[in-house]
Amino acid sequence: MSDAKAKSDTPAERKPRFTTLSGLLLERLYTSDSLEHWGPEQALGFPGEFPYTRGIYPSMYRGRFWTMRQYAGFGSAVESNRRYRYLLSKGQMGLSVAFDLPTQIGMDSDHPLALGEVGKVGVAIDSLEDMETLFDQIPLEKVSTSMTINATAAVLLCLYVAVAKKQGASLAKLSGTIQNDILKEYIARGTYIYPVRPAMRIVTDIFAWCRGALPKWNTISISGYHIREAGSTAVQEVAFTLADGIAYVQAALDAGLQIDEFAPQLSFFFNAHSDLLEEIAKYRAARRLWAKIMRDRFQAKDPRSLLLRFHAQTAGSSLTAQQPENNIVRVAIQALAAVLGGCQSLHTNSMDEALALPTEESALIALRTQQIIANETGVTNTIDPVAGSYAIESLTGQIETRAQEYLSKIDAMGGMIKAIEAGFVQTEIQRAAYDYQRGVESKEHIVVGVNDFVTEDHRQIPTLRIDAEIERAQVARLRALRTKRDTPRAKAALAELQRCAGTSENLLPGILAAVEAYATVGEISDAMRHVYGEYQESVVI
Repeated sequence: MSDAKAKSDTPAERKPRFTTLSGLLLERLYTSDSLEHWGPEQALGFPGEFPYTRGIYPSMYRGRFWTMRQYAGFGSAVESNRRYRYLLSKGQMGLSVAFDLPTQIGMDSDHPLALGEVGKVGVAIDSLEDMETLFDQIPLEKVSTSMTINATAAVLLCLYVAVAKKQGASLAKLSGTIQNDILKEYIARGTYIYPVRPAMRIVTDIFAWCRGALPKWNTISISGYHIREAGSTAVQEVAFTLADGIAYVQAALDAGLQIDEFAPQLSFFFNAHSDLLEEIAKYRAARRLWAKIMRDRFQAKDPRSLLLRFHAQTAGSSLTAQQPENNIVRVAIQALAAVLGGCQSLHTNSMDEALALPTEESALIALRTQQIIANETGVTNTIDPVAGSYAIESLTGQIETRAQEYLSKIDAMGGMIKAIEAGFVQTEIQRAAYDYQRGVESKEHIVVGVNDFVTEDHRQIPTLRIDAEIERAQVARLRALRTKRDTPRAKAALAELQRCAGTSENLLPGILAAVEAYATVGEISDAMRHVYGEYQESVVI
């Protein structure tokens, strides 16, 4: 055997086949003959041209960087406002608001079930008074804001609009995104309130209202992020996210909207996981699939309706409590995948988030990670630097093909809502999560510091702790608000909203009137609960 052969024939190279994190086949060596999934119909073309494999804009980051928006929110509106202004002063380009669990499921901070959860995983927002504090000294006309909220998305959007009106801002200039993706709550996350069909009605009411009231606002962020966090593969993340998107588009059409009236305001939210090549390919495949779906299935004519614009967040599920400094490296690689994949905005997780909410110092390191990628790595100096890579183009084709197979299966079941109600989607994700965990336990998947390269270092890093006094103070402010507001006005607005919920009228004007009367998030949600009831998850065996 030659010396050259002996040196190259390592145990890894003798392994018969490699796969990505999601199980896609990776060849030992790619050549032009390897691209069996990449025929003439998949010709790359140019960025900004159908099917947008290479990016949705012709200039991509040569024109402007992605929006760097760090997801933040904790305790009361006062503490969160302080964090927002700190991050903006350090170069953050947009806000991304995290809400606590009571706010997410339409409960006021003094609800018995909210005890111990107020301000813990996000900021507590009970009323317009809290929202005014949250955005104090932040001109909403000049900053882009993303709000991660779903079941109460309409309420929080109206609270935001009410604050903007108080600031004297032009609603036509407000820019940002409301997540408003209720289907993935039934699939993967669980912060739902109402049954599926009335919840979908609220989603389409937001589409219709924003068309005239907030023309620059992204009315939904169709989220694969939480699907991936629940344990799905990259293929499932693409397939189930786009299936949700199809369901929302169809619901809007069924409600009487025209495709090109609302489709340009749709946006997406994907995970940025650790398998660099697979993640880059995932974004390319998703863009290509969505463009074809919108053109061929829904006959969209406006080019903006074909664009899959997406926010990315690095994978929270990949963060480890063991050796937490390693998370800085993980996040940097995941963020690079999102950038090379062509994201429009990005959040980078902080190294301590497997332990607690991020400290100010760790949040700054996460923001600096994005700034280093943008300004020091050179990857933004040319448009789509990975195009033509045999490995990436092959993976893009594989992901597109397998995701389309899922979409066809869901169509055969009658669509995504029926697939969710039957438990199909949830079961597929659970199986994938189980398979991955078995791989970790067998060391097929190495997680540094967890199942290999383990150390006995028991150092404690500083973590953020939420003082219990914050909850007590929040409850006291809420109760004081109820005594000083114009109670008859608030009650009248809530009664009108409840009446409207029993009709086909758009709910947003009624919700806006209620929040401007200082009705609370819980009261507004209860007004609709009286009409719609609450969703009860069925047990799938």
